Amino acid sequence: MTSKPSLTCETLLKQAAGRIDSDSPRLDAELLLSHVTGLGRTSFRAWPEREVTESQVGAFEALVAERVTGKPVAYLLGHQEFWSLPLKVSASTLIPRPDTECLVEAALGLPLPEQARVLDLGTGTGAIALALASEHSGWRITACDDVEEAVELARENARVLGLPVSVVKSSWFSRLEPARFDLIVSNPPYIPDNDRHLGEGDVRFEPASALVSGSDGLEDLRLIVTQSPDWLIEGGWLLVEHGFDQAEAVAGLFRERGFAKVQNLQDYGRRDRMTLGQWCRSTAVNGRDFNRGDADAQ
Repeated sequence: MTSKPSLTCETLLKQAAGRIDSDSPRLDAELLLSHVTGLGRTSFRAWPEREVTESQVGAFEALVAERVTGKPVAYLLGHQEFWSLPLKVSASTLIPRPDTECLVEAALGLPLPEQARVLDLGTGTGAIALALASEHSGWRITACDDVEEAVELARENARVLGLPVSVVKSSWFSRLEPARFDLIVSNPPYIPDNDRHLGEGDVRFEPASALVSGSDGLEDLRLIVTQSPDWLIEGGWLLVEHGFDQAEAVAGLFRERGFAKVQNLQDYGRRDRMTLGQWCRSTAVNGRDFNRGDADAQ
């Protein structure tokens, strides 16, 4: 009985990259092979002819087969890096995206006190809250999610990273203890429920509850913008992520609710993907006086 010929890292990577249909097939293949072999990706370039054991080949090919179906690499590996933090992920949470780091950057640029109180709504893996905590140990950060698995996952990530974030179970504000925050941040669901992209690519495997928000994608954003003033201090900030084509609509929601200094912010692709506003009660009151009809409608 003859043994199978040995396979090298480069041979396996080329074969896998040819099968994977994604924006970065070679990167996907390298991440999967690194996971199986314990080798860094740079070693594949330095020693492309390094041989891989038969058991490692089998494990790698099993992961590639799942990736070919479209299953996200992060779910296959069980972790995803965000803000240089290694976060555990699962199918019960949205996979943290690089562009959401722009939300973190925007929050860090705000004039907040050293012991600011911050609330992260719909925290998922805890990515935003933990990134902020890693930069400001004095901030008192609360993160919430309505999915029990997400709450447990965010708590585990906080524990492993040793970051002081309090994670609680709540559907938006509904079960939070009364408090006032200097900053509320959120990357809520914002995809319309009939969006054709929901049946394409990696999002097919992500929880719909973390993606979809009514017929126009704004259902959860409306709730957050409407209720945030009840939880913000005077002069507090609300910062949310949304779709690239929703910037004008979301800014309108902020202004209608009475927020001041409303502005759209861009992601790494220079698309308007975030909206920021400051809560000033006097501005809101003046706005209602100016347009009494809108106030009565509220």
